[in-house]
Amino acid sequence: MFCRRLWLKPGTGFWTASQQGAHNLASFHQASLLPQRKLRGLLFPFSELEPHLACSVDRGHFQLFQPSVEDITKAEKLFSPSPSHKIDYHTSAVRMEHAPSQNQPEVCFIGRSNVGKSSLIRALFSLAPDVEIRVSKTPGHTKKMNFFKVGKAFTMVDMPGYGYRAPKDFVEMVEHYLGSRKNLVRTFLLVDGSVGLQEADMIALEMCEEFSRPYVIVVTKIDKCRQGVLLTNLLQLQDTITQTVSCFPQPFLVSSLHFSGIYLLRCFIAHVTGSIQLGDTCQS
Repeated sequence: MFCRRLWLKPGTGFWTASQQGAHNLASFHQASLLPQRKLRGLLFPFSELEPHLACSVDRGHFQLFQPSVEDITKAEKLFSPSPSHKIDYHTSAVRMEHAPSQNQPEVCFIGRSNVGKSSLIRALFSLAPDVEIRVSKTPGHTKKMNFFKVGKAFTMVDMPGYGYRAPKDFVEMVEHYLGSRKNLVRTFLLVDGSVGLQEADMIALEMCEEFSRPYVIVVTKIDKCRQGVLLTNLLQLQDTITQTVSCFPQPFLVSSLHFSGIYLLRCFIAHVTGSIQLGDTCQS
């Protein structure tokens, strides 16, 4: 267990942070100026739900990854570009034979169309004003695998959405990627927190299990529903996670709109790609 130390603009084209300016909470430094309770909710969104859980509910799996403020700050530096640390869209591919060949660690994001996948990547990259990310009002806008390089540290891949308006060769594309991408260190499977696990999500989850590649579930849009609905969906999701083999036990809760959970997810990505060494943590 990790011990806690801390008591496109919507449309059809590319969106860049410089077009609208960075979110006022894009930087952890800005968030740290907030009142302690508000900051804690942004860092660890589960803390907002915990008081509403029955005493019999095991909270342990929701609190496994609890990095320190120092760890979160180190991770944020990786998501901040500099002359010697370029962060940018790299390339796109419709098939694995078109994917770039590289050795640096890679993480990918998959999820249903309109689950908020591209919006989440936009939030993660909000400190890099020149990163181009496609965000659309229309579900199923992402038709290719889009690769983003984070300096020499790692690569993030935005996969096409499944379900509504998914590419015809989606299954072939994703299965080939999951089965053959040697530098893939973690898959992030996104689930809409306002509706919970859907049939299409279960198919994607089973696909991740089939390839025995480590993956994590990210619960998006936690600001789009009442706490009671979110809690119900979260507990049902946790029941499913306990029956898996390759899924990280802790789901990550995020709101791309309010930046809840974004700093924690940045830190987890930096950790699993080996880009930072966590300090003052313990594991069991």
